[in-house]
Amino acid sequence: MSFDGLMTRAITNELQEKLVTGRISRVYQPYKTELLLTIRAKGTNHSLLLSANPSFARAHLTKEKYDNPQEPPMFCMLLRKHLEGSFIEKIEQIDMERIITIDIKGKDELGDTTYKTLVIEIMGRHSNITLIDKESKKIIDSIKHITPSQSSVRTVLPGHTYEYPPGQGKTDPFSVDEEGLLRKLDFNQGKLDKQLLEAFSGISPQVTKEIVHRAKLSQQKAVVSGFFEVIDPLKANQFEPQMIIATGKEAFSLFSLTHLHGDVRYFSSVSELLDRFFYGKGERDRVKQQAHDLERFLRNELSKNEKKIKKLEKTLVDAEKAQKYQRFGELLTANLYMVKRGDKAVDVIDYYDVNGATVTIPLDPQKTPSDNAQNFFRKYNKAKNSVAVVEEQIEKAKQEIKYLDQLIQQMEAASPKDVEEIREELVEEGYVRRRQKDSKKKKKPTKPQVESYISSAGVEFFVGKNNKQNEYLTNRFARQDEIWLHTKDIPGSHVLIRDTNPDETTLTEAATVAAFYSKARQSSGVPVDYTKIRHVKKPSGSKPGFVIYDNQTTLYVTPDEDLVLKLRK
Repeated sequence: MSFDGLMTRAITNELQEKLVTGRISRVYQPYKTELLLTIRAKGTNHSLLLSANPSFARAHLTKEKYDNPQEPPMFCMLLRKHLEGSFIEKIEQIDMERIITIDIKGKDELGDTTYKTLVIEIMGRHSNITLIDKESKKIIDSIKHITPSQSSVRTVLPGHTYEYPPGQGKTDPFSVDEEGLLRKLDFNQGKLDKQLLEAFSGISPQVTKEIVHRAKLSQQKAVVSGFFEVIDPLKANQFEPQMIIATGKEAFSLFSLTHLHGDVRYFSSVSELLDRFFYGKGERDRVKQQAHDLERFLRNELSKNEKKIKKLEKTLVDAEKAQKYQRFGELLTANLYMVKRGDKAVDVIDYYDVNGATVTIPLDPQKTPSDNAQNFFRKYNKAKNSVAVVEEQIEKAKQEIKYLDQLIQQMEAASPKDVEEIREELVEEGYVRRRQKDSKKKKKPTKPQVESYISSAGVEFFVGKNNKQNEYLTNRFARQDEIWLHTKDIPGSHVLIRDTNPDETTLTEAATVAAFYSKARQSSGVPVDYTKIRHVKKPSGSKPGFVIYDNQTTLYVTPDEDLVLKLRK
């Protein structure tokens, strides 16, 4: 389900109920297109996420933690000036569109009362967040500026009068009765789901498919019944927030979707549903934009090393022919009297063969018989000596692949902050050059921040999501008798239980988190080793994050994202 008008109406009602009369205490802008407002309302602190992300635009309360930049963006500073300390008076949806307005009452520097409106437009790549003066309708600023050259429909720039996006002229589905619904539909035309989509505002293709599916037959009575079966509970604000996980697809909805089959998970509020559904999705999108060069580099390096191994293995096969060169050299030496300069080949009896067969030895006509024999011995020695070198290079390439594979796995689960640590590691290891904009900034070295979790039994454990975090967790943060976990022979995170003798539940849950943050995230029955920290060692000269260990015990677990989210502090 897309974030349609029905979802906008539901979340607006929830925000109205929980946030009105609340005081905005802090404004953050963790990412370019996202805001986080801390609001104290009815004795509780709430975090309101407003996103104008082109792919994941939304608005809802969140319990997720976000990393804020050291220097807040200009738009964030402006919002702090105008909104912090102000009170929310009203939150409403504009018609049935994906537009939410938040009316805010505050005071300016002189102590005079001011009225502002924060407008959130949730419209895919056209999404925006705009602060306007409520009385003059003038735009104070917006998270995205839209110039006349970008849009001929409307301009969104500071100082301009704010205009809502043009309406589509559709009918409100909550205002229609049975007769009005039938007038909107042409049953002879067919494709009733598309007709419903074109006729009514605020509904998405997923909703119209569900209405038609419930109708089963394209008869007037059945379609009317299916329509009001979906719309009437929503009109009465009776929601069943749920997420449907089918093969290769996830969907979220305010009601049961009978046309989709899969695992259904229910939530107590619309915000809880949206927070869970979008968890990681926006972050992964940001990571892709921020680190596409690193991902491409890592995959190219992985491919290079795989090709290198194939070439080295071919060289190894050729080197194994060394015995043939030695044999030719000895046979030629024993039969020098049969050869003269200019011969291109000579047939001699192979005294290595029990049957005394004849073998043909190729010769260089430009060389003397003795030089030809010595040439075979040189080839033999070269091939023999290259075997050890080639085997060493193959082992190095395999270790390189293992390291790169681990970094690729870490990129798949990385936050934007984790990506910067991975980039720094690659700079330190000499794989990539430091970016010019980074070289100008002198950053103070900071210790890596590892994620903290609490097991169901109340025991704390920690997870490193990249090599810098893994090394810090295992080599500096951990204590000798605490329990360390890692997926067996699979690239993944280091996990540390802050306990010397954890219970079985804690071990299983920590192992589940270790499996989730590994290359085997989508597998079941993932083997996870655990042992005491004292049995974990880092070999001298090894790659970052690489350790060896012994005295381990193996658990088999299945990664569970819901459990991971539940346990995370």
